[in-house]
Formats: sequence, C-alpha cells, structure tokens
Amino acid sequence: MRYRLITLIASLCLICSINPTLANETDTQLTDTTLVQSLKTALSQPNAFEDEYVGQVWLAAMSTPLSRWIKDPNERIELLTLIHAEASRANLEPGLILALIQVESAFDCYAVSYAGARGIMQVMPFWKDEIGREEDSLLECATNLRYGTTILAHYLEIEKGSLIKALARYNGSRGQTWYPKRVLTYWHQYWRLGE
Repeated sequence: MRYRLITLIASLCLICSINPTLANETDTQLTDTTLVQSLKTALSQPNAFEDEYVGQVWLAAMSTPLSRWIKDPNERIELLTLIHAEASRANLEPGLILALIQVESAFDCYAVSYAGARGIMQVMPFWKDEIGREEDSLLECATNLRYGTTILAHYLEIEKGSLIKALARYNGSRGQTWYPKRVLTYWHQYWRLGE
C-alpha cells in the first residue's frame, strides 16, 4: 500500500514539474483557506463522548477487531476514544475513520511514509505550516486525528457528499477508485456497527 502511495506521489511530483498548470492547481488546493480555517478551529476544540452509554457500547464492539493490531486493552480503549471523539467532532462515522486508518497506517501512530506523510492518518507536514502551528507533532495520535478528520470532512464537503471522491482526494488519487474501495471494504468488513 505504501509503495503504491509513494509511486503515486512521485508520479504526481514529476507531472507537476513538467506541467506548471497542474502544479498551480495543486498549490491552490493545498492552500484552500476554508480548509486552513477548519483546521484552526478544530485544533482549538476539546475531545469527549456526547453520550457515555453509546460510547461504551461502541468501544466494546470496536475493541475486538482492533486487538489484531493493538494488544493492550488500555491502549485500544484510549485510541478508540480519541478516534470516536475526532470522527464525531468532524461529523464523520467513527468506523469509516477506523477503516481509513487501517489502510493508511495499520494503527501505527508513529508511521512515516516514504513521501513524508506522518502518523496514524498519514497527514503531510505542510498542513502544519498552512495553519501556522509548526509546533504540532503529527506523530501524536490526538493531533494527527484532529488534522486527518478535519481534512477528510472538508474534502467530503468539497465533493458534495461523495465519499468515493473525498477518499480519493484524501489519498491523493483523485479520479481513481482503488483507494476508496479498499477503505470502504474494510469499513464494511470490520468497523460497521449494527448494519
């Protein structure tokens, strides 16, 4: 997966260096002021479950499949709590975020791709510069989840609710469906609750 992503990013970089028009279009997307503002707002909000009972049911249900990657039950609950809070804050399905994380980093908060994407949701470091928070650590799970969920929610809005297009944009594979299909397959296979 990471090899494909690296190849895709390297190809995009090569295309952008050859085609300045495409490079300018990409730069415009990266500095989208609406997304920058969303990230600034999201980074200033606290984390919490809205309904304790619903949170407990969800944590119990998601802990079992997550045990494949995280053996320690306390670490699992702590991570699941963060994921649920950040997904809910961004009005995203927590199970979708779990599936995306499974694809992106296999639940490794310290993952770093060859392209430089960091953390559990594989966020590119330029986002820190874009929002003016250079001190943020993308290897800190809570911070990375805040960035990643905010970015995905923004892309979902840009794509007028098309999850396929938003996921492809998140991955940098716009116009292709292999990445969204993979995330959606994992979501349906492991992370959908009661459906």
